[in-house]
Amino acid sequence: MSKLISLLASAAVFLTGCTLIPEYTRPEPPVPSQWPAGPAYREQPTTPETPLAADLEWREYFPDPRLQALIETGLQNNRDLRTAALNVERARALYRVQQTELLPAVDASGQMLRERVPGTLNVDDRSHTLKQYRADVGALWEIDFFGRIRSLTESALQQFFATEQARRSAQILLVSEIANAYLRLAADRDSLALSKSTLETQQAAYNLIRQRFETGVVPELDLRQSQTRVDSARVDVVRFTEQVARDENAMDLLIGAPYDRALLPDGLKAVTPMPGLSAAMPSEVLLRRPDVLEAESLLKAANANIGAARAAFFPRITLTGTVGTASDDLTHLFKSGSFGWNFTPQITLPIFAPRTWAELRVSKVERELAVTNYERTIQAAFRDVTDALARYGTIDGQVQAQESLVDATRATYRLSTERYDKGIDIYLNVLDAQRSVYAAELELIAARFLKFNNQVNLYAALGGGGG
Repeated sequence: MSKLISLLASAAVFLTGCTLIPEYTRPEPPVPSQWPAGPAYREQPTTPETPLAADLEWREYFPDPRLQALIETGLQNNRDLRTAALNVERARALYRVQQTELLPAVDASGQMLRERVPGTLNVDDRSHTLKQYRADVGALWEIDFFGRIRSLTESALQQFFATEQARRSAQILLVSEIANAYLRLAADRDSLALSKSTLETQQAAYNLIRQRFETGVVPELDLRQSQTRVDSARVDVVRFTEQVARDENAMDLLIGAPYDRALLPDGLKAVTPMPGLSAAMPSEVLLRRPDVLEAESLLKAANANIGAARAAFFPRITLTGTVGTASDDLTHLFKSGSFGWNFTPQITLPIFAPRTWAELRVSKVERELAVTNYERTIQAAFRDVTDALARYGTIDGQVQAQESLVDATRATYRLSTERYDKGIDIYLNVLDAQRSVYAAELELIAARFLKFNNQVNLYAALGGGGG
């Protein structure tokens, strides 16, 4: 038996043939070789000290300690990421199952027979107990002359690689979503604080106008106009209170487990800025993104399936081997050497196989679909990066312009209030100035959030956060 197993194992190692997998050539990326240029874009850092996003671990890119703790907890508990990790384990197991097809399938069985023979059937008139022990070992092995099994194994391997890249994509998405949820919560808490402060200011102004109205200094119109600003501020306080609660709920879902609420941000000013990134060349960035690598692995898997479909046109050779022995003494069963050897080759010839032709056609179409998916993935990745670069090139100007607008509206409000107090202007102009200041300050919070948001999205678009 040991000789048979040794023989089959040696043959599995040394008896190999060719595969019929087409030579793989990576499709040319259907995107420009340079990032776009124009008024919306600014020159990217190109110094050796500026890292590529794919080389920068997420802990290095997000230095805020609170955010780091939330991301760490999310990576350990998020159900979507856990599902992606389990898919990797499943693909690895399927690949190992496919690998075993290259080796003989060996099984063993044993049998013991005891039979009581009465004395009337024996010449000596004495009863006997007959014992018979038997052991059999069988092996079934498809000799992979034309690489059918190895083509399927290569396909399974590439599908395993694809699931690993899908897991990395899921991690990048989760890291960026937690970071953006953190920033959105910080911005909405700033907006809530601003609305509360505005309500206090408007309430104080209303109380002053009411005193003047009661003494007959100002008309009722001024009082009612002041009341509209108070009520409007109250609406915004309620609205942003709800939004903050919704932001916290979104964070809870992303994290997927209880966490210290003290880790949540107080506001955007408390967020630690992120470092700069190098966009490099499109080919350096896009071909390292996990979604692009996933699409390429699926393309390679489809390419390998063509090899398996081609091999189906050739004879399939299966070798069946059995070895057995029998003895009336259990201790001598494997020592007697009386083994019976039997090898049976079986050859299957595909004489008329319309199904095989159809399967080959299907495999070729699936490869073309995989090529199309690969090219579409690169185009979508190019769009992600260029959109992020367009905002990166303009967001600083937007923030600066908004800061200037806030300063201008504050000055207008101050001057309008002075003119009203001197009796040379109507209260409606003061209210308009108040609305302008409040709206400009809310827009400034939104612009600052967009700047942080752009840093997160650019990092993700360039392939960072998947390590």
